[in-house]
Amino acid sequence: MFIAILTYKKPLEEVDRFLQAHRDYLTEHYTAGDFITSGPQTPRVGGVIMMKAENRTAVDTIITQDPFYINGIADYQIVEFTPTKFCEDILKNIL
Repeated sequence: MFIAILTYKKPLEEVDRFLQAHRDYLTEHYTAGDFITSGPQTPRVGGVIMMKAENRTAVDTIITQDPFYINGIADYQIVEFTPTKFCEDILKNIL
């Protein structure tokens, strides 16, 4: 399991120019079963994506498809973790 923490490196006006393309990217990866949850940070300085992938190489491949990555909108910190406790109702089909 992985968490991608996005930090915007461009003003919000520039972020908003690519927001719909980023949302389309998210939808594509939700449909593929890669993403579990996502959303903006509060305050709006970036975002967070929780994903499942076989390994870090797969995560890096997915990230390089993000319009925010392609257009230099955000930096990405990737955190890998092993879930040991989770809400059965939410994650029962993920793990």
